[in-house]
Amino acid sequence: MGPEGAVRPPAYQTLAEDIRAEITSGRLRPGERLPTEPQLCVRSGVSRSTVREALRLLSSQHLIVTTRGVTGGSFVAHPSPEVLSDTLTTGLNLLINTSTAGLRDLLEVRESLEVPAAAQAARRRGAEHLADLEAALFDPERTDVPGMLAAHRAFHTALVAATRNPLFELLSRPLYQVSNERDVAAGAPAGFWRQVDADHREILRFVKARDADGATKVAREHISFIRTALAPQDAPR
Repeated sequence: MGPEGAVRPPAYQTLAEDIRAEITSGRLRPGERLPTEPQLCVRSGVSRSTVREALRLLSSQHLIVTTRGVTGGSFVAHPSPEVLSDTLTTGLNLLINTSTAGLRDLLEVRESLEVPAAAQAARRRGAEHLADLEAALFDPERTDVPGMLAAHRAFHTALVAATRNPLFELLSRPLYQVSNERDVAAGAPAGFWRQVDADHREILRFVKARDADGATKVAREHISFIRTALAPQDAPR
């Protein structure tokens, strides 16, 4: 224990934090090979089992990839918004399901990211993004609720991808992976999904036309509609 009685973290955790700092600071680059286990033992003064535990921790955090064989070893992972957002998704669901954070907070954050993302998508989208957006459209008269929820996620994921900004993707993906979304959707009023479908088609129309102002307006109205429909007590007066 330290002078104030604090418990020192395990050695493997300290080593993992040191390597993590090298990765996040850019001193170790994506694809770069880490020192071997024996080299890490010598460098850090810990046992091989401690080194392996540190590497397992870094691997679970998607910071390194470990391969076996003659050319194997531990390598710095290439950052992927999809993989990195998994950690944020876990934290977001934990907050929503176990604390005071709720639908109002979720929609507030969605609005702060989704509206400017729609504008950027209109400016930067490519043909492949339009294809993904069109593929995510659904027929509210023929699609069941799980299918519409999946289409909703796919549409907004494609919209964010069209910004060509990986930080938008990283921060936005967890917002469409809420674990209680089926419960929330079950309380949707009649006509809710028809309006969602209409909004998606309007957003796509403006994105296709490269009309950033139009996409901004409809994206903001889309969030306002969802807020009024699903959380009327939180809708602005």
